[in-house]
Amino acid sequence: MPLSRLALMLALVATPALAAPARVVSMNLCTDQLALMLAAPGQLISVGSYAQDPDLSPMADAAKALPANHGRAEEIYLMAPDLVLTGQFSAGPAVQMLQDLGIPVQILPPADTIPQIRDQIIRIGDLLGRQDAARDLLARFDAGLARIPQRTKGRAMFYDANGFTAGGQTLSHTILTQAGWRNISADLGITGPGALPLEQMVMATPDLIVTGARWPGQSRAEAILDHPALRHAAKVPSVTTDNTWICGTPFILSAIESLP
Repeated sequence: MPLSRLALMLALVATPALAAPARVVSMNLCTDQLALMLAAPGQLISVGSYAQDPDLSPMADAAKALPANHGRAEEIYLMAPDLVLTGQFSAGPAVQMLQDLGIPVQILPPADTIPQIRDQIIRIGDLLGRQDAARDLLARFDAGLARIPQRTKGRAMFYDANGFTAGGQTLSHTILTQAGWRNISADLGITGPGALPLEQMVMATPDLIVTGARWPGQSRAEAILDHPALRHAAKVPSVTTDNTWICGTPFILSAIESLP
């Protein structure tokens, strides 16, 4: 064997594996949840404040055991993290400032499909050095999906404040179709979130309407959800979303099971 090749092999053997990060901060609602599920005890030192809100996070109780951050570079830098997790739509000036200060930041895209959710679990498991925990979580997620009965139930539509719906490239679409419903909005050519007039929604004659979760107080944007036409448009009583519909995590199993 040539000496140069032997030297390279010896160098690779002598190079220690990268150590798992010891102080991890998450600043995005969805990375918060996966980090809470996968991190070793004491490894995750802070999550975003939204993770502690039970209206937004199915892991609010676990999140309340950790200090909350508000996505500000100054507060996160003072925590001295060796890894920061955030989402694509949370990335902004704070992330740029942290990177300029030498803090490693991993920006993860949203997970809206089953393959993307699986990839996200593996990716965060790798970033945290928690590959075994990721494999275990993935196995439980796949087992949960396998238990869902495979049958066609009818035509459904997601309808939310201001007449917004969810097309074929959304997490809501994944939940609807995994539960056996055909997403009317996708049939109408809508891909992502998009507006749909109430009249068009009624004329689509859905079997099921899934409406967005209501928020405290009075919102004119939500007034459309009280329209009498909406109450009588579907054959099946409407279902309201909850915190399991927001992020692409194994908690979507609860959202799928919540549908009739």
